[in-house]
Amino acid sequence: MWKSKVPSLTVFLIHWVLGFQSVVWKETSASCRLQGTFNPHVLYMEGDFVIGGVFSLHPTVRIVEHNYTRQPEPTQLSLIGLSFARAMEFAIKEINSKQDLLPNITLGYQMHDSCTAIPMAVNAAFQLANGQDAEIVTDASCPKVASVAAVVGDSTSASSIGMSRILGLFGIPQVSHFATCSCLSNKQQYPTFFRTVPSDNFQAAALAQVVKYFGWKWIGAVRSNTDYGNSGMASFLRVAEKEGICIEYSVAFVKTDPLRKVKQIADIIRHSTARVIVAFVQGSDLRVLLSELIKEPQPRLQWIGSEGWMIEPDLLNFGLFSGAIGFSFEAFAMPGFRQFLLDLSAIEASQTSLLKEFWEDTFGCKLQGEITQMGLEQGVRVCTGSENLNNVNSFFTDTSQMRVVNMVYKATYAIAHALHGVVCNSRQQATSGIIYIYIYRFNFTVNGYSVMFNSNGDPANGAIYELINWQVSKEGKLQFVTVGHYDASQPKDHELQLWRIVPASVCNENCPPGTRKAAQKGKPICCYDCVACGEGEISYYTDSPDCVSCPDEFWPNSQRDKCLPKPIEFLAWDEVLGIILTVCSITGTCMVVAVTGIFYRHRTSPIVRANNSELSFLLLFSLTLCFLCSLTFIGRPTESSCMLRHTAFGITFVLCISCILVKTIVVLMAFRATLPGSNVMKLFGPPQQRMTVVGFSSVQVLVCILWLVLSPPFPIKNMSHYKERIILECNLGSAGAFWAVLGYIGLLAVLCFVLAFLARKLPDNFNEAKFITFSMLIFCAVWITFIPAYVSSPGKFTVALEIFAILASSFGLMTCIYFPKCYIILLKPEQNTKKHLMGKVPSKSLQDQMWVCLRW
Repeated sequence: MWKSKVPSLTVFLIHWVLGFQSVVWKETSASCRLQGTFNPHVLYMEGDFVIGGVFSLHPTVRIVEHNYTRQPEPTQLSLIGLSFARAMEFAIKEINSKQDLLPNITLGYQMHDSCTAIPMAVNAAFQLANGQDAEIVTDASCPKVASVAAVVGDSTSASSIGMSRILGLFGIPQVSHFATCSCLSNKQQYPTFFRTVPSDNFQAAALAQVVKYFGWKWIGAVRSNTDYGNSGMASFLRVAEKEGICIEYSVAFVKTDPLRKVKQIADIIRHSTARVIVAFVQGSDLRVLLSELIKEPQPRLQWIGSEGWMIEPDLLNFGLFSGAIGFSFEAFAMPGFRQFLLDLSAIEASQTSLLKEFWEDTFGCKLQGEITQMGLEQGVRVCTGSENLNNVNSFFTDTSQMRVVNMVYKATYAIAHALHGVVCNSRQQATSGIIYIYIYRFNFTVNGYSVMFNSNGDPANGAIYELINWQVSKEGKLQFVTVGHYDASQPKDHELQLWRIVPASVCNENCPPGTRKAAQKGKPICCYDCVACGEGEISYYTDSPDCVSCPDEFWPNSQRDKCLPKPIEFLAWDEVLGIILTVCSITGTCMVVAVTGIFYRHRTSPIVRANNSELSFLLLFSLTLCFLCSLTFIGRPTESSCMLRHTAFGITFVLCISCILVKTIVVLMAFRATLPGSNVMKLFGPPQQRMTVVGFSSVQVLVCILWLVLSPPFPIKNMSHYKERIILECNLGSAGAFWAVLGYIGLLAVLCFVLAFLARKLPDNFNEAKFITFSMLIFCAVWITFIPAYVSSPGKFTVALEIFAILASSFGLMTCIYFPKCYIILLKPEQNTKKHLMGKVPSKSLQDQMWVCLRW
């Protein structure tokens, strides 16, 4: 088979460096024996020439605590890794059926699972180089025969580097389908390495072109802490620095790092100000980071991805990459491949552990022969054999996105063409070194695409990428959509072409006046939202980056492109509310004047004389002032009107309540004066009554004078309550003084109500106390309701509410106290007699005494 040129001692040294602790020295022969066995391959077929394959079939990391008493549970099968293996199998099957390529020669394959782990990949390289021998010898008896002609793989750069260092010693050609690290172009370190994908140097330049194209200047960088991530990100940062792109942070990790480190990186991403992240990571590493990011709400981020994860179907399930853009390899057709995948049957799947695992995971059943009695008792479903992959909709059966799969197909054909050259066109023995030379020499076309390698083992036709965008479909699912193209062979600054808008950065028409451009951090400066200017702001011109605030006394128009003077609001005479309140005030004043006229005309009648006519006329005068003082609250506030309205209101209402209070006291004393030996009325005659009214009123006058002297009310423009208009109102000057005025009125009203309530059992015909009780009840109810409404009412409605309280309480007083008397005077004159008024007083002498008291 394949002759190796490596000294036997090298094999031992490699094993010793890699830490194989099972090496046991013998004095008679230098040999070591493996202490355990390992399944050497997952897919295998005999052939005249065998091609090795190494793919990451189980990349998921499961963090467990091993006790080494049983085998670890298998991890989840990767559909994309399985598609790589099936693509190689399909290519070999296709080659074996061709008559113009390796005629009469059968190719076989031996495929291994690297699990995206370097030790597993290196182990696979040893097995492909020398097979799974029970004994590894280091003397001249080593057969020096490689078990494969060449190797396809691995799926990651780090694993491929480890494999290449082993396979290169044996001279075995290695053609990778997905290892993009630029370091692998170094032929001194990796002499037998080839790849069908371009170097990351091209991709780094392409990513920088995307960032530059959208005008992103402030970004974050995340990379896998492997040769792939570190080398690729270093290339990107070099190009980004030349383009003036600033990096806020650059962090690295791998999936096997402690969870604490992954959490730290997730926190850096969450709390950073950069909203664009360039991620040069492998899909298996990114899964670990995403599992941590989804634990907390994330800011809206724009992800830019390398080919290592850009078309990983499993990442769609995290739901974090809507709008992500990145590069992947150009897709081309593989006729017959989809049908090859769908033709897999249950019988064929059951013959291979890998395909059996895929079948059981896909259809949720167990193939016969693998079910124990315990499994049947636990309700495990048995596969019927009638399952059909045509009814399955998954990434495995969707060949439209099999971009990297095409690279496996090309790599297999490259090895086959080299073998064809060796076998058919060369008289030399087919050794690994000869195959290596023919891979360099040959160029061929497969399905219309040219395949050839340069001196570094890279594709000679340069780098062509497709720009992929993760878009939300009509069904609400993320999908891969090609939105652009990158061709490194084009002139500088013309390599990148976009023909579809990326949904995550929606570009707008020019923003009209009244709006501003709102470009979120990390979004392209040419793609922005036109946001209407906020309250109190305008923009004068098109595409304004900011809005400007209007001056304090101005407010924007509806288009928010011009500042207009704010309307000034106050309770005006000519508005509906002002007219209604004015009419009510004048009506009340007229009613008081009419009552005054009635009382004056009938001033000698018993009912007027019995109700202390002097106090009655004074009360009518104060009620007139109460109705008129409400007019001072209407109109444009001025310094004089502000000082007049509150002080006039306070003094007139205290005068009014004082008169009612004295009338109530007089009624009580009139009945106490009828008691034998009582001289109460001599102590509370007309002079004392006048002095009491003056005394109660003087207190309020003094408070108002102090208010006006120390901190008088004044007009202000209130622009804080409403932003769009100015409220012209009276500032109280001293809120304490206002509430003192109001509180004093309330104190007198409560006192009057209590005294009137005490006089409720006096004779009814001339008893005025019950009417005073009702009037005070209405008065207190109005003003108690007024206080919370006054505090919460805005603008001119505060003034209107205060006027309403004044008018309501004034009408209440006048109605309860004077309307019953006017009713008797005008409609029941027969009851307007001394006899009727004294009808319930028990004796004539008592009637005379009370009559005298009431007349006072």
